[in-house]
Formats: sequence, structure tokens, C-alpha cells
Amino acid sequence: MKALLRSCSIALLLSLSPLVLAQEVAPINVNTADAELLAELPGIGETKAAAIVENREANGAFSNVDDLVRVKGIGESTIEKFRDQVEF
Repeated sequence: MKALLRSCSIALLLSLSPLVLAQEVAPINVNTADAELLAELPGIGETKAAAIVENREANGAFSNVDDLVRVKGIGESTIEKFRDQVEF
């Protein structure tokens, strides 16, 4: 009986997992986020995230996602990975 109950519980949890995965994640504001949060973007690690923050502090806010090409190491292909995950 315990095994049946355990199996049913696992089946229920697995059936709910797509609902959790389907939740939308709020976009990251590139002009206010710290390096730790920026590093969560696809194609952006700790080094590029720090470069984004440094560039923002030295040259002012980014107007749109395409402005991120001014950061060394970030090109169009990188931007396409997270284009819909950022805001300004």
C-alpha cells in the first residue's frame, strides 16, 4: 500500500512539473541589474556580466538590447540568445 501511495504521489508531482516550467520569468532590467543577475542570461557568464556593469557605469544606460554590442565579447549571436529576456 505504501508503495502504491508513493507511486501516486510521484506521478502527481511529475504531472504538475510542466506547469512550473511554463511559468514566465520576469525580464531582467539591464540598466539596474547587478552582475550576479545578469550572469543568469544565456550566453552571459560572470565575466561578460561584469563587463556589462562596467560599461553601463562608464558610458551610461543602454537604450535597447542592440546597444549591448558596445560591450566587449557580446555580439549579435549572443544577444539573440536573450533578446526576449531583458528590458530597459
